[in-house]
Amino acid sequence: MSSKKIDTALVSAGRKKKYTHGAVNSVIQRASSLVFDTLADKKHAIKNRAKGELFYGRRGTLTHFALQDAMVELEGGAGCYLYPCGAAAVSNSILAFVASGDHVLMTGAAYEPTQEFCNVVLKGLGVSTTYYDPLIGERIADLVQPNTKVVFLESPSSITMEVQDIPAIVKAVRAVNPDAVIIMDNTWAAGVLFKALDHGVDISVQAGTKYIVGHSDAMIGTAVSNERCWDQLRERSYLMGQMVDADTAYVAARGLRTMGVRLKQHHESSIKIAQWLAERPEVAQVNHPALPSCKGHEFFVRDFAGSCGLFSFVLNKRLSSEEIANFLDHFEYFSMAYSWGGYESLILANQPEELNRIRPAGKVDFDGTLIRVHIGLEDCDDLIEDLANGFSRIG
Repeated sequence: MSSKKIDTALVSAGRKKKYTHGAVNSVIQRASSLVFDTLADKKHAIKNRAKGELFYGRRGTLTHFALQDAMVELEGGAGCYLYPCGAAAVSNSILAFVASGDHVLMTGAAYEPTQEFCNVVLKGLGVSTTYYDPLIGERIADLVQPNTKVVFLESPSSITMEVQDIPAIVKAVRAVNPDAVIIMDNTWAAGVLFKALDHGVDISVQAGTKYIVGHSDAMIGTAVSNERCWDQLRERSYLMGQMVDADTAYVAARGLRTMGVRLKQHHESSIKIAQWLAERPEVAQVNHPALPSCKGHEFFVRDFAGSCGLFSFVLNKRLSSEEIANFLDHFEYFSMAYSWGGYESLILANQPEELNRIRPAGKVDFDGTLIRVHIGLEDCDDLIEDLANGFSRIG
């Protein structure tokens, strides 16, 4: 792994001259067919097609290689595969290592499409899934089976934001089944606020759609793998036809250059607003990993280098449908939208029964309506005023 400080690495990673051709950014090389001048060149490309040699568009162009090199440097892996979105990165990373009769251990607070992939696609392929409480820690050893091929982590958890004890989970799994592949959805930490591979995880997956791209205008997924799993992940993802167009790879690489300063602002603003929310009489609890009120806060303090803009809070009461509409429909700066990680602030609401339906393990322990926010790059005082006006609409 590079010894550069993270902000320096975000600016410089993947900017080798062979990718930039003298420009600041990498070139955009759009290509399906890549021409060989001689038969010897063709043979060389075939031999090195998995090692960053131009071979065929689906294997990548200079634009893709630049982004992959950058991600490998930033996350400390042996290789990086690119996918058309985060969900594709998750599903294909799992599919690369399972077959009929195998078993997957999945956190019970995972991103809902990840759960649906297990419940529908993996089940149809004869792969069983056991969900576990995200706060299980070393007790996960009791759930590991001889045919457990993948253990999947996501920290913080989707929506409810529990922070997992990743080192304890990894140690416990390795003690029972050293061959299990441990995969982590590392999107919240943007791959740099938590160094998953340094903590024993085999593959760090993220939706680069979020903080890497940073502007809510492109979709991409990344999976950075250690040496042990890289060849199999790469070749099976290739066989499943996974790829990204050159323009999106370029946009993602360009997004890396400002991700450091953006994350600092998201971190600062989200904590300020989370602390303000914690003092509001309408709020029962704030689920921000940087605050002691968040489950697993001690693991966040120990393992993470900072926070992003995504967190949630629970109201003291369960809002009616009319109250939710009145609350959400009239914000000036907070918009309703799926995804997050862009420069804009977002807001969504979930009822406790809705969350329990997507919590096969680790059920929620509150009765009030949960509000998930992404704190963007607007001025904090404006966002606080916007939220205060929202509270006034629900009494």
